[in-house]
Amino acid sequence: MGENGGNGKIVRQILKDILSGSISDEKDALALLNASGRDTWEIAAAADLMREEKAGDDITWVKNQNINVTNICINSCGFCGFCRKKGDPDTYYFDEETLRRKVREAKARGVSEICTVSGLHPDFNAESYLSLLRLIREETPDIHIHAANPMEVWYGAKQSGISTKDMLIAMKEAGLGSMCGTAAEILVDDIRKKICPGKVSTGEWVRIIKEAHNLGIPTTATIMYGSIESPEDVVSHLKIIRDIQDETGGFTEFVPLSYIHGQTPLYRQGLSKPGATGRYDILISAVSRLYLNNFTNIQTSWVKFGTKFAQLCLIAGANDIGGTMFEESISKSAGATDTEYLDPEEMERMSRDLRRGLVRRTTLYQKID
Repeated sequence: MGENGGNGKIVRQILKDILSGSISDEKDALALLNASGRDTWEIAAAADLMREEKAGDDITWVKNQNINVTNICINSCGFCGFCRKKGDPDTYYFDEETLRRKVREAKARGVSEICTVSGLHPDFNAESYLSLLRLIREETPDIHIHAANPMEVWYGAKQSGISTKDMLIAMKEAGLGSMCGTAAEILVDDIRKKICPGKVSTGEWVRIIKEAHNLGIPTTATIMYGSIESPEDVVSHLKIIRDIQDETGGFTEFVPLSYIHGQTPLYRQGLSKPGATGRYDILISAVSRLYLNNFTNIQTSWVKFGTKFAQLCLIAGANDIGGTMFEESISKSAGATDTEYLDPEEMERMSRDLRRGLVRRTTLYQKID
């Protein structure tokens, strides 16, 4: 039913209420996610108005370097084309010399952030993660370290027989500045059992994120959508994220991550959709902005979308375009293209085309330019 039908009337009333200051509930969010046709653009326009109110007109970005230390992983997540097992012909594991060289390259490029997330190597323990943080800190004491995620914190702690809280305390002392909010995927256990059965449960993910926030370690928040989940599952995920932010205020940004399907086991086995549609990608960005009323920053992922579609998300609720990356392996392994580097000159072209300013930021959203 299009915009002249009953659904369109419902959508317009929901948007009117939200823009008048009402906080949307889960029923509203679900109705918006299920919209179609011209209603999609009305939702995007409302989200763009909300973005202007919450974050202003500047499009922000961070100059960062990604380092994926190894693709050897004990897990076999169905949505992942990155992980390999010991003995596979295309495994890699950066030694200390290689890591130091990459960190020095990052420093020479003038990045303000180094981001590290990797496979769960069977030989890793707490010290493996701590030594990596110390190495980066030794080489670049002034660069912000954005690293690990709740799964890696849980794994390192388990391997060394310590609590996740003690693991986080040690990581902060070793140089961790903020933590990645990845490994969230969909925070619905029935879905997690099918797409990532080896990962921490929803409850564990939430607990570790709250521990980090309570220790003064800010994190991002993410969602990985477009595989087998329903719109109802997406709304359940968003509610968990919003509730945590209400409690801790520790999230710096929300990052919707569209499932890249091509090289993943789920898709190859015929168990998942071939990713999200363009309509749904727009709606995820827009509904995230409208529902997550306690977030200032919504990021769009040029790595997942490409720059053209990422630009559309910047007029559908998003205010941040992420980072330069310089090096990206995880999405690329799943079948994404052009994931290695986004030149700030291209970001400037995208921003200028939208008649908005482009501002460089730090990891924690302090403006540099």
